[in-house]
Amino acid sequence: MKIDRRNDLSLRLLEIFGAVMRCQTTVGAAEDLGISQPAVSNGIRALESQLGFMLFERTSRQLRPTEEARLLLREIEPIFSALRGIENEVRNLRAAKSGRLRLIATPPLGHTALPYALRNFLDDRENVTVRFDIRRLDTVVQAVEMGTAEIGFLLGIRQHPELTVTRLCESTLVCVMQAGHPLENEDVITPEKVADHSLIGLESTLGASVRSAFGTAGIPMRSKVEVRYCHTACILANAGIGVAVVDPFSAHFAKSLDVVTKPFEPKTNIVAAALTRKDIPLSLLASQFIDEVRVQLSQVTAESEA
Repeated sequence: MKIDRRNDLSLRLLEIFGAVMRCQTTVGAAEDLGISQPAVSNGIRALESQLGFMLFERTSRQLRPTEEARLLLREIEPIFSALRGIENEVRNLRAAKSGRLRLIATPPLGHTALPYALRNFLDDRENVTVRFDIRRLDTVVQAVEMGTAEIGFLLGIRQHPELTVTRLCESTLVCVMQAGHPLENEDVITPEKVADHSLIGLESTLGASVRSAFGTAGIPMRSKVEVRYCHTACILANAGIGVAVVDPFSAHFAKSLDVVTKPFEPKTNIVAAALTRKDIPLSLLASQFIDEVRVQLSQVTAESEA
């Protein structure tokens, strides 16, 4: 059935009516709305014509609201209150000040740079809510693929057949050890220098990169202890169990421990990236958060290489 909308009420005319009721004069309403006084008068006449009854008694160049006008105002006030709420939400969305982020990260980023990026990002975004999880690399990839997370942050992936990989920064692996370790005074740590000391190995993609570096140097890699996460390796190094080759972000945020960080050679590049779905446009909020993470990671990289 076709609906006849010829007599549908105009929100613009109702807005003019509301302004006149609020300001009590057409001149005041015109200033409030930023339009001319004749436009206000014409709008009121048009609304009265559409409604079929008078809204104001015009006496001595004054407008006196009728009872019908007062009743109408009571009905439209909730509408304009809702519209003001919508306008505020639109402004927040336009400025990326409102919305929800669903984030997931691997531990090297989730336990280090991301909490600080999140703190900075939320400082002036009180209407933004966040779901943040930390998981293994394969779980991070799966979460983004399935849409349970909007953005995944990880190390080591440069491309993916079904996801967009946004490169955030590139750095190199470093070596951490307890302060006072025999290798502390070395300018650069190499596999040859590590060979005579206990090594804490990694059971991860980063661990494969470390093994490759040892292979390039022609030195067998023998781990005294193996762990899954770089943060765990830093804690064990702090306890004096051995040295560990880890990502620079984990090493940077382990500076509160009693550890020393040294450059590691052969240089082994590590890429920090954000994963997103190719088939779902990225929200402005998500895009700006990725930019914030990039800034945070770049700062850490610059400090680590200084």
